[in-house]
Amino acid sequence: MRHRYNDCVDCLAELLGHHAFQVKELSLCTLMKFVELEAQYPLIKVEWKGSLTFPHQLLKVVVDGLLPLNEDASLLISRFQEYMEYDDIRYFVIKAVTENIGQVMQKTKERPLPFYQQNVFSLISPINMPNKECDMVKFMVKQALSTPVCLTHCLQFCFKAHKQAFEKMWLSFLKHKLPTGLYKKVLVILHDSILPYMNEPTLMMDFLTVSYDIGGAISLLALNGLFILIHQHNLEYPDFYKKLYSLLDPSIYHVKYRARFFHLADLFLSSSHLPAYLVAAFIKRLSRLALTAPPEALLMVIPFICNLFRRHPACRVLVHRPDGPEDMSEDPYIMEEEEPSKSRALESSLWEIQCLQNHYYPDVAKAAAILNQSLSEIEDDISGLLELSAYELFDKEVKKKAAVDVPLEFEQVRGLFGKKNDITAEHFTLD
Repeated sequence: MRHRYNDCVDCLAELLGHHAFQVKELSLCTLMKFVELEAQYPLIKVEWKGSLTFPHQLLKVVVDGLLPLNEDASLLISRFQEYMEYDDIRYFVIKAVTENIGQVMQKTKERPLPFYQQNVFSLISPINMPNKECDMVKFMVKQALSTPVCLTHCLQFCFKAHKQAFEKMWLSFLKHKLPTGLYKKVLVILHDSILPYMNEPTLMMDFLTVSYDIGGAISLLALNGLFILIHQHNLEYPDFYKKLYSLLDPSIYHVKYRARFFHLADLFLSSSHLPAYLVAAFIKRLSRLALTAPPEALLMVIPFICNLFRRHPACRVLVHRPDGPEDMSEDPYIMEEEEPSKSRALESSLWEIQCLQNHYYPDVAKAAAILNQSLSEIEDDISGLLELSAYELFDKEVKKKAAVDVPLEFEQVRGLFGKKNDITAEHFTLD
């Protein structure tokens, strides 16, 4: 009977790779039912009366079937997610995934496997980790805590063991080269779905600093994780502001991660201890890039610049410089300089914002004109402007109604073609 059962499990595991999804789904549900029953009626001899052992080997068979190398298994993985709500299932799935990654990547000589790595990400990214020990109350395998239990089963009740396994799984996944698209997906969820549940978040330091040095969108996405390590775990990054300054390029106003970047940049530039030359360099570079920015971005960045002036009054010399250069070509600011301290921003003036006061979009011109007046002490709230889109601006203009009716003088058209002696006018008229 034992041999027949093992043959049945092997057949079901093979059917997890069937071309029909209905067959895959039935095989998955059957195997998970076997997991539940094996936990209640273990096939191995237990050492203590009343103790239970978890069938982690059978669950590993299921996990291996969910992670094929050459096909997308996201649909089957989404069906499996309901089982991940159980704390014991989640723990042993995490352990099985870590083991699977080591075996597969070793066999393939570390070469990228787009389908496989995407499948792993689809399985582990939605994992909903408990926040504290008392949150771990849902188990597929019911255990009587009054009896002795074996060490393996104890782990599923241990919050610290969950975090250690979770940390090991992500580190094993991220140490291998990822496709660019997947790399970005990891960085998007890293700050709120991974770092808070690690025993030692500082282990992600190398991954995040390397990501931050890559440039472009990947650097922007790495900012969230770096922010957590800097502010909560005392990460020292000497060239952090230099790198942040280098991220300011024309694309910064167009990327879909614009809101995330400016939200974090606002936090990083909020300290009153930052030197004036550094803040002035950011103000000047943002202003220069604003000359080619779309209106929805300008409505956000102008209040952003005004807030920087409020926090750092020493930079207001950029606005009030009557003896500034008469021609734009004489501007001392060096746009190509990567080091903020050498950009000579404090010697310049904000002629760019003055140009925006003649912008074709009236709201932008109005916002830029604020710098002609003395700024209030209260900072502008830019949170509602970070996600502003061109569609919202267009929709607002379309729905705008004129205050008064504008009189128009025109000659009403008669006839189909509007000609004076149009023969059709005898039979047709246009109302």
